[in-house]
Amino acid sequence: MNERFAVHNTFVVERVYKATPAKVFAYWADPRLKEQWFSKANEFDFRIGGGESSQGGPPGGPVFTFDARYHDIVPDERIVYSYTLDMGETRVSVSVTTVEFKLEGEGTKLIFTEQGVFLDGHDTPAQREHGTKEMLDKLVVLLEIG
Repeated sequence: MNERFAVHNTFVVERVYKATPAKVFAYWADPRLKEQWFSKANEFDFRIGGGESSQGGPPGGPVFTFDARYHDIVPDERIVYSYTLDMGETRVSVSVTTVEFKLEGEGTKLIFTEQGVFLDGHDTPAQREHGTKEMLDKLVVLLEIG
């Protein structure tokens, strides 16, 4: 029998984008824009009480399922959601995430805070933070060319 354990962690990733808060927010709120930097959603209902889900993974590798519920949305300012991440039939983590959009000069400071519980060693806070940074870096490129 495998040992069961939970690792709790909070991490914060900040990025400054050369775009208005409204434009940066749109890349979270519009499924066509979001799929350019995040996995394409099977379900996308961007409203308080709505949700988002997607599946994907590396070729020949496990299938990951992201299933989120939106709890607070303040246009151009804040998004709060909770989500589960599964690898196949195995629950990997459960998280609460806050994304803040703050005017900074002529751009936007995005503050991404994730509070998570990582289950049974299937993922680590360091791996999740690294993946989050990579996704938010993709958004930098899109906003600078868009």
